Amino acid sequence: MKRLTQQEEEIMLLFWQSGSSFIRDIVDNMPEPRPPYTSVASVVRNLEKKGYLSSEKMGNSLRYQPAIKESDYKRYFLSGVVSNYFTGSYKEMVSFF
Repeated sequence: MKRLTQQEEEIMLLFWQSGSSFIRDIVDNMPEPRPPYTSVASVVRNLEKKGYLSSEKMGNSLRYQPAIKESDYKRYFLSGVVSNYFTGSYKEMVSFF
C-alpha cells in the first residue's frame, strides 16, 4: 500500500464518506474554494493507479468506488508510525500523547 499525499487523502475521505461517486459529486462536496474539476480528475486517476479506487463505466462517465476500506488504510499507516517512531510499542505511543 502506497502512502497518500494530503490532497489524495482528502479526496479519499470524500469517497469513503459517500461510497460510489462521480468526480463531479466529489468536487461538489469539497469546501470552497473548490479545486478545478480537471485537478480532482487527475488525483482520482492517480488513486485508481495506486489501487485505492476502482471504476465502472456508466454511460459516458466513470463512477468510482473505494477499493480499500478506510479502516484498513488507517490501520496500515498507524502500524508504520508505531514501528518507525515508537520502536513498535503502542504503549510508548500512547504515553507520548
